[in-house]
Amino acid sequence: MRKIYFVLLIGFIAFSCGSKKKIVTKKGKNLKRTEQVIVKPKTTTEPKTTPETPDIPKTSSLSSIEIYILKYNAIAQDEMRKSKIPASITLAQGILESGSGRGRLSVEANNHFGIKCHGWKGEKIYHDDDKSQECFRKYTHAYSSFEDHSEFLTGRNRYAKLFKLRTNDYKGWAKGLRAAGYATDRKYPQKLISLIERYELYKYDDMVLGNQSSIEEVSIKHVVEKGDTLYALSKKYNTTVEELKRLNDLETNEISLGQLLIIKSN
Repeated sequence: MRKIYFVLLIGFIAFSCGSKKKIVTKKGKNLKRTEQVIVKPKTTTEPKTTPETPDIPKTSSLSSIEIYILKYNAIAQDEMRKSKIPASITLAQGILESGSGRGRLSVEANNHFGIKCHGWKGEKIYHDDDKSQECFRKYTHAYSSFEDHSEFLTGRNRYAKLFKLRTNDYKGWAKGLRAAGYATDRKYPQKLISLIERYELYKYDDMVLGNQSSIEEVSIKHVVEKGDTLYALSKKYNTTVEELKRLNDLETNEISLGQLLIIKSN
């Protein structure tokens, strides 16, 4: 009898332990099974999944000054041909006066040379300079600012002595501008000369003057602006559409805003 009771007791204990693993509840006609689930904590060695990072386009390694030179050197050369003002001086002044095209006057008014109103009948913009809220000229296009810069210098007697200098005498021009009262900064000539020599802007003077040795050394590039086409650029730089496509590995005539194009390669 004791043996039977002992066997029944062992069986009851075993059945009770097993019942903890699965619990069946009856709800209407459906049976719902609830199971114990053991969740293992993640270990530090388990790899983590993160959203895929999109490719970030590489930005140009060119500085703002280099981009400015690429964008406006052709205009500066055109003005040199018409007005005899060294392209190097025009570019250096533009870089200095406009903050490489990033200053408020150049961004909002296309005024790259800080030319004040002085009887100007066109649009105006007011900006703090030597005095508060001074009047500056506002242009529709950047090239208009370069043209007005040439007219400003050629149309005033105080700059007449500058045009007696050699066209590629950028040092004489830099010093002469300060002496004629173009700028109040005593270091203005040194700043212009430093820019010209650091970025070899004098080569653009030589290109206009036909100095073949300097022309061969210059690799011409252009940053695509609104309205640019390969055809227009081929005329501007005296080349062909096919040559531009060859230099830039282009299969079609399509170009995009901000694209850096090689116009001439050494």
